[in-house]
Amino acid sequence: MDLFAVAVASLLAGLIDAIVGGGGLILVPALFAAYPGAAPATLLGTNKAGAIWGTAWAALQFTRRVSLRATTLVPAMVAALVGSFAGAWAVTGVDASALRRALPLVLLAILAYTLARKDLGRHHAPRYGAAREPLVAGAIGVAIGFYDGFFGPGTGSFFVFLFVRLLGYDFLHASAAAKLLNTSTNLAAIVLFAWTGHVWWQVAAVLAMANVAGSLVGTRLALKHGAGFVRAVFIAVVGALILKTGYDAFLR
Repeated sequence: MDLFAVAVASLLAGLIDAIVGGGGLILVPALFAAYPGAAPATLLGTNKAGAIWGTAWAALQFTRRVSLRATTLVPAMVAALVGSFAGAWAVTGVDASALRRALPLVLLAILAYTLARKDLGRHHAPRYGAAREPLVAGAIGVAIGFYDGFFGPGTGSFFVFLFVRLLGYDFLHASAAAKLLNTSTNLAAIVLFAWTGHVWWQVAAVLAMANVAGSLVGTRLALKHGAGFVRAVFIAVVGALILKTGYDAFLR
């Protein structure tokens, strides 16, 4: 019964993740509720090992329908992978409590900015040419990749927002790009968790199948309804992240 419950949570997480990211808001609490006696690292590793398949599937579907520059995103994926490893290494020796308290405030600023700029992310108008865009995308990749390895919550939303704000992408293209970079950072995390034995592979396999099913639905919704729909889901997910991270930082 516990496995069925987390599989349903994984399906819903895959749906949300495929649109704009933030599926961890659903799947991680479900895993902790279903397996309260398990080591946190094992549950987080199992979450990553299951969720990466839905993210990768969404990335594949987006790249077939949305035009993206490989010369921009391949270096950015490598940068995100390196950043994620560096962040995971750094967290072993640094206290993340200050970042935990700052996160809801940063997310609140992102939400306020997005709401204030009504046209933000509605039109796809890349700001840079083929020479400069990979540099900016690489900087985003290494910075948010480091954050994902170091802390994690809201990684997909940060990728989406920065691709919209700094590169001039609309929310649909930004979400597609975010899937590729998020797959890269998740891969780094899985390697580290697996190396230390913190993955339940049998549970992860069930989560993966459910996550891909949810991802299929979410991807179709995003491609069908376009940037405006993705923007609305982005606002909802960031709002939920503010509530969750605010509770964790100040009330827990």
